[in-house]
Amino acid sequence: MTATAATGCELCDGRGGEELYRDAQLRVVLVDDAQYPGFCRVIWNAHVKEMTDLPPASRSAMMQMVMKVESALRETLNPDKINLASLGNMTPHLHWHVIPRFNDDAHFPSPVWAAAQRQPDAGALAARLAALPALRAALARATSEE
Repeated sequence: MTATAATGCELCDGRGGEELYRDAQLRVVLVDDAQYPGFCRVIWNAHVKEMTDLPPASRSAMMQMVMKVESALRETLNPDKINLASLGNMTPHLHWHVIPRFNDDAHFPSPVWAAAQRQPDAGALAARLAALPALRAALARATSEE
């Protein structure tokens, strides 16, 4: 497998959000999504399309980071559910969405990409947004533990 950057790939050409963690293999970004404070992506740095494009040790590193992000989200935001998704249909660059979900969010119980079910409560969104510094700290702790 040869993995390099691909011109025209938004995840190769840009960071993909506020970078919370980066190493030689991958990065974790906080997506700027007003409806979903805490929405993170774990992005493989090199341009590969599928998990099976990675050797087993790299696959394990990717999934271990997804679990660290999930744990940090659960610790700080206490969501009703975490959604994990690796789609890549629109951006064929390996990345995992790690999305905290709440019973009162705009799309629950449907995926965040479905039609909205309701208008979310502004106070609940503000409280989740206020928890983002704690999320950053929890993720920093999780990624420093090896």
